[in-house]
Amino acid sequence: MTLLEKVEQALDTMRPYLEKDGGNVRVEEITADNVVRLKLLGACASCSMSIMTFKAGLEQAIKKAVPEIVAVEAVNLTVVE
Repeated sequence: MTLLEKVEQALDTMRPYLEKDGGNVRVEEITADNVVRLKLLGACASCSMSIMTFKAGLEQAIKKAVPEIVAVEAVNLTVVE
């Protein structure tokens, strides 16, 4: 199984929760140094809880399932203060 397939499998465990709220996530790239770059889609892109969803959900799911991944970044995470 490729690194991308492992990451997608980890994300698939979270997708039902994202889709329930009108959102989703897409892998934009996995860099040469094993950093996953994600794009939040739909409602997830503008939700005020997107930081929590990203950190506590997506990032943790990927790091737990794919220990080779050293970091997870969101390319379009909106910081609401």
